[in-house]
Amino acid sequence: MEREWLFSLIPLLIGVSFLCAGVYGLRRASALRRTGISAVGRVVRHDTRRDDDGAKYHHPVVAWTTRDGRDCTYPSNFGRGTVLHGYGIGNSVTVLYDEKNPCRFEIRGWDNPSIYLVFTVVGAALTAGTLSVLLVLLITR
Repeated sequence: MEREWLFSLIPLLIGVSFLCAGVYGLRRASALRRTGISAVGRVVRHDTRRDDDGAKYHHPVVAWTTRDGRDCTYPSNFGRGTVLHGYGIGNSVTVLYDEKNPCRFEIRGWDNPSIYLVFTVVGAALTAGTLSVLLVLLITR
């Protein structure tokens, strides 16, 4: 195998990884929307995290009670640079959660699963493009 083939495996690996992560996220969000249970929660605090470049991201921590009476308090997986109006500490929010596993939830209006769509599209483009190039190299050899 020549070096060109080895280098083409890098975008293929990245593309397949993005595609898998995107499809997994879309399926999980879709399942939550189909079978999830709505509840009213309250923002109790914001977990603040910094990335490697020093940018600050706010993850609201929401407390709610499940239908069977369990108290839940979990941070959102999605962070934003600023706290949106209506998501400050003490505000009421709508939560959609998985009855069997309440730590799988989304905050309506805050969590944006469209990022998974971006991962899916970018992963599909990288995968298809790399496979096309590899196919052309195979045919022309």
